[in-house]
Amino acid sequence: MHATSLYQQVKNAITPYIDEHKTAFTVALSGGVDSVVLLHVMNALQADIPQLQLTAVYVNHGLSQYADDWQAFCKKRCDALDITFYAAQVKITNKSRTSLEQLARDARYQALDQISPSGSIILLGQHLNDQLETFLLRLKRGSGLQGLTSMRQTRALSSGRECLRPLLHSTRQSIEQFAADFNLEHITDDSNSDERFDRNFIRQQIVPLLSERFKGFENSAARSVSLLQQQQDLLDEYTQLDLQQCQNNQQGLSCLQLAHFSAARQANVLRCWLGQFTTLMPSQQQTLQILSQGLTAQADAQLLIQLAQGQVRRHQQFLYFVREIATAHSQLITDEKQRLSDGRTLIQLAGEGIRKPLPDEQVYVHFNCPQARIKPLKKPGHNTLKHWFKDAKVAPWLRANVPLIFYNEQLVYVVGHFISAEHYQQEGIFWNIKT
Repeated sequence: MHATSLYQQVKNAITPYIDEHKTAFTVALSGGVDSVVLLHVMNALQADIPQLQLTAVYVNHGLSQYADDWQAFCKKRCDALDITFYAAQVKITNKSRTSLEQLARDARYQALDQISPSGSIILLGQHLNDQLETFLLRLKRGSGLQGLTSMRQTRALSSGRECLRPLLHSTRQSIEQFAADFNLEHITDDSNSDERFDRNFIRQQIVPLLSERFKGFENSAARSVSLLQQQQDLLDEYTQLDLQQCQNNQQGLSCLQLAHFSAARQANVLRCWLGQFTTLMPSQQQTLQILSQGLTAQADAQLLIQLAQGQVRRHQQFLYFVREIATAHSQLITDEKQRLSDGRTLIQLAGEGIRKPLPDEQVYVHFNCPQARIKPLKKPGHNTLKHWFKDAKVAPWLRANVPLIFYNEQLVYVVGHFISAEHYQQEGIFWNIKT
């Protein structure tokens, strides 16, 4: 690929985002050949696109002893081109069941999002060979269709900010040739040649062998990935229709509706539903477990399957994704607006509720008291809170953090649910919870 072709590819990729207003782009600059070439191409494009605003961000993970040197190199390149440069320092904290590579990638995207100018589109330097390596890595892991679609040219971060990969159809060879033609200095990270890492082994040993054996292998593989992406897009359209039939207003997934689908369709809808809440999908075994237990259990049976970022629970024949949260602490209520230990605010209001406390009554908020007894307004007799929650079909995982108002040791008000009939007063007080 000639330099003009690579230049045109980048221009074609960013053109849909250009309008008559000033359009901002931020290059994720690592100092490697791909991001350095991208920086220089974007800088050259400013001659053709006067309204284009360009910045660059280097994310310093501190994982290499040379990280500060690389940061200094990136700043020097930007200073020479008169491009505004930002550096972000991030700290990687090890987590179980998550690779260091994944943690570093997540931290990088978060830092890029936080430090890039508001409204700018983040430009990433991944290229066709990165795409091919990703495809082969996921093939090795046994990924399905969605995983094998590898990287898209665009992706949205959780904040909604858009990222763009203008070099995704350019080979590493063409990028390196561009750098050589224009004598562009760049960093070579020695760790990229360490074949103990799967990606490096694929880069150094597998892809060159395939490319030597099969002429045009890189572009052929790229076409296959593109076709897989089209097929995934089509499947996503149908899956969304299925999900609309199965999901309720509380984002629960109907076991009864799901049971009408084939096994493959059930698994597909389940993964699509989970994708709304977590980026880490269940294993094939966990998927089968969720479906088999969720669809065959008794109507009132409970289900709890632990996933990497939360739990799948079953309630009233719906599946729910639940993140574990700590139960709030008990407190003496001293203000009409009381800050709770979990960050929520308990607000006292005037209106239909319960009588005000007597002089010898102190007001407390407690949590997770299933054996506390109350006679709710318009309900027959005293019983435990556990009984009344079950009667009202309140999901078990929601009960522990419902604020319970006590006068001394007497439960008088269950916020959002029950009023004590013995303390009821039309012109009284009640409480709401604000997150």
